[in-house]
Amino acid sequence: MSTVATGYVPTLKRRYNEKIASQLREEFGYTSAMQIPRVEKVIVSAGVGEALVNKKLLDASVKEIEQITGQKALKTKARKSIANFKLREGAEIGVKVTLRGARMWEFLDRLMNVALPRVKDFRGVNPNAFDGHGNYSLGVTEQIIFPEIDYDKIERVSGLNVAIVTTARTDVEARSLLAKLGMPFRK
Repeated sequence: MSTVATGYVPTLKRRYNEKIASQLREEFGYTSAMQIPRVEKVIVSAGVGEALVNKKLLDASVKEIEQITGQKALKTKARKSIANFKLREGAEIGVKVTLRGARMWEFLDRLMNVALPRVKDFRGVNPNAFDGHGNYSLGVTEQIIFPEIDYDKIERVSGLNVAIVTTARTDVEARSLLAKLGMPFRK
């Protein structure tokens, strides 16, 4: 569904367009609007190594990630065989979803304002988990922090990875962007 047809703009995107972009332009002294960092995509993934033994776990993980993101998940395959792990090339061992557009903004909003505060003993996310090119990676230890997941219907508690890809050229720019969006960084 296109956001243009319905006229709906996610809250976080509206806040970015109205306030955050101009704050970033002022803070870093950009001359062009295209230099202002923005969130390009969000990749949510989960490795399910036990899927080699129990295929039901992979299907359950696919269903949970689809519930969390609101988008169809893709099963990932092993790239090469590893004898010690009884892993064969082409075996399905993970799940991933790439979010863009309105779904991406909605997911980020729910992640930062609903899911992360539900983590036990939450003190903030690591402010140094940037890759040197302005992209941020975050590991979530339990998928049950998302309100879409019904605790009684899960197969097992598992974690997932969230990679936030930005157009920022440096980690400082990306950290500033995410902080202004509302990412709860550890002090």
